[in-house]
Amino acid sequence: MKVTLATHGGLAGAINLRLPPKVLDTEALPENAAAELAQLVAAAVPTPEADRPGRARDAMSYTITVEDGGRLTVLKQSDADMSPAFAALLTWLQGRVR
Repeated sequence: MKVTLATHGGLAGAINLRLPPKVLDTEALPENAAAELAQLVAAAVPTPEADRPGRARDAMSYTITVEDGGRLTVLKQSDADMSPAFAALLTWLQGRVR
């Protein structure tokens, strides 16, 4: 599984435009970390009723793209409407990608 994290907006929006997305491949992770990531991704996939846009001035927004076995899942949320599951996935990724 390959996971890509891109950030947009916020007070440093112009700086973030120039930065490439951060990529994490589970093949480079220990087995337990790869399993933990898979669980976090599964929990962060929104249900239709939980998909509610929110707006906030200068809020950061995040796009997490998951490529797994030919299947592509794109998760997008912002600081204004972030679910706890997405926040857990984002925090986990930010601690491991550079």
